[in-house]
Amino acid sequence: MGFGRRVSLAFRAFWNLLRSGTLPDDIVAAAAAETDHGAAAPIVAVAPTVMERPDDGAVLLLSVLQREGRLVDFLMEDLGTYSDAQIGAAVRDVHANCRRALAGAFALEPILEGAEEAAVSVPAGFDPASVKLVGHVVGSGPFRGVLRHRGWRSSHVQLPALGGPEGRRIVAPAEVEVS
Repeated sequence: MGFGRRVSLAFRAFWNLLRSGTLPDDIVAAAAAETDHGAAAPIVAVAPTVMERPDDGAVLLLSVLQREGRLVDFLMEDLGTYSDAQIGAAVRDVHANCRRALAGAFALEPILEGAEEAAVSVPAGFDPASVKLVGHVVGSGPFRGVLRHRGWRSSHVQLPALGGPEGRRIVAPAEVEVS
């Protein structure tokens, strides 16, 4: 195996081990394939895989919204002591920064096109996970009604990689300024 290929595999192995704690199968296979047939195969240590929990993604998203927009700080603050003008100024910053973070993590698009409060048709056999019918719903469709909310779907998700298990519950670390 050439020097350039070894360097490339080494960097990929390093970042995968750092990010997920595992080596990609193609790197393990490449290392095994490059050994001399007469020599013993090298020992490739694979770090144990850390199982993802269903709520890991939720904590990760919350940490992104906190890091970029200080959303958790804003929501946990007692707003009773602030004037409406102070709250409004804070909301603009939190909104802009969280919106930017959301746009960086998700490609969001409306499920139904059109303006809210406009007349819409929902065909028979629609996806009930995508469209929720409310009001007087009788029969199997098609249905005519008023669009109350366009809904949202994500066509792409790009969140940072999960860290090690010890940090998966951390939304934002405490900060201490040492003087």
